[in-house]
Amino acid sequence: MEAIVQGGSVSRASLAKQTGLSKQTISEIMRQLEDDGWVQETGRTSGHVGRTAVTYELVPSAAYIAAVDLGGTKVRVAICDLSSHVLSEVTEPTHPDGGQAVVDQIAALCWTAADNGGVPRSKLRIAVVGAPGAPQPETGRVLLAPNIAGFDQMDVAGALEAALGFEAMIENDVNLAVLGESWLGVGQGIDNLAFIALGTGVGSGLMLNGQLVRGATNAAGELGFLPFGADPFEPESLRAGAFERVVGSYGIVARYHQAVGHDATVPAIFEKANAGDTAAVAVLDETARLLARGIGAIAAIANPQKVILGGSIGSRPEIVERVRQVLPLCFPYPVEIEASILGNHAALVGAAAIGLSHLHNTLFGAETPESRISLPPANAVSMRELLR
Repeated sequence: MEAIVQGGSVSRASLAKQTGLSKQTISEIMRQLEDDGWVQETGRTSGHVGRTAVTYELVPSAAYIAAVDLGGTKVRVAICDLSSHVLSEVTEPTHPDGGQAVVDQIAALCWTAADNGGVPRSKLRIAVVGAPGAPQPETGRVLLAPNIAGFDQMDVAGALEAALGFEAMIENDVNLAVLGESWLGVGQGIDNLAFIALGTGVGSGLMLNGQLVRGATNAAGELGFLPFGADPFEPESLRAGAFERVVGSYGIVARYHQAVGHDATVPAIFEKANAGDTAAVAVLDETARLLARGIGAIAAIANPQKVILGGSIGSRPEIVERVRQVLPLCFPYPVEIEASILGNHAALVGAAAIGLSHLHNTLFGAETPESRISLPPANAVSMRELLR
């Protein structure tokens, strides 16, 4: 199956050569996979001397994955097949009640997306949900997610599986974003990679030596809790994080208000800065300096080759360029800084990656849910359609 996933249409002789198995064994395996509906004939080889050979490929519609990007304001669901083709996508404002209401909303959106894409509900095999905070695999709870009420008090994963009737996995949304960028974004081919999402809040995902770093309680990368920026000993810093309080959108708005005496939205502050407003320019300069300090903290510990900036604030060119300029002033080693090209779909792409890999491994016996080997090559993937 791995050779088929990676190579596309392939003959039994080629499979025997790639795997080291005998042609007789390969023939029996292919017969079984074909009978079970996982592979299909695609034609015959051509351009070779001698007899032509039957070629096979994965049946993309044998199973489907629901990729879910859950945020404090929006929830987005995409349905994709085993070849990463996206069949449909739906988005709604996140239910304000949190808890079970959000679980029910995700389930309803999965059914809606499946119906819109013409996907039989019975063929949905796994849902991968990217959520803010720190999912706890042992209990199913999601900690450090104050924007979604009740997730820290319930078995979210279990409730999702009960509502959907099939397996559900919960992963930190920024962890999924770094996986997405590693697979299809500006992080391709880089084993030591960080992704920082800056918007209302701030978070990061980290890959070292090609593996996702989660930490002891799945809270690795909770950048907002770096103990600088605001006073880390203030009670509010235990809730929202000292660093997040100053670098996120609320900190940006507060700095502008302090400078001019009245409020402005974050988009308006960017507009004012681009028009030459000195106070707005100073606010963006300070935001970039703060973000550079956060990048320096990650780089000092993990030494990533590249840091990808995403989120509604972090991916803006005004921030990216400023960070590139000031980072060398506070950190001595070179770090590549790039803006995300997957945008607000980075977590969805990462969710699809986790879902595809886990589903392949579950079906065919591998034991490495995050292994890259079960993902189709980037040039063969149509999830780029999400960027349209």
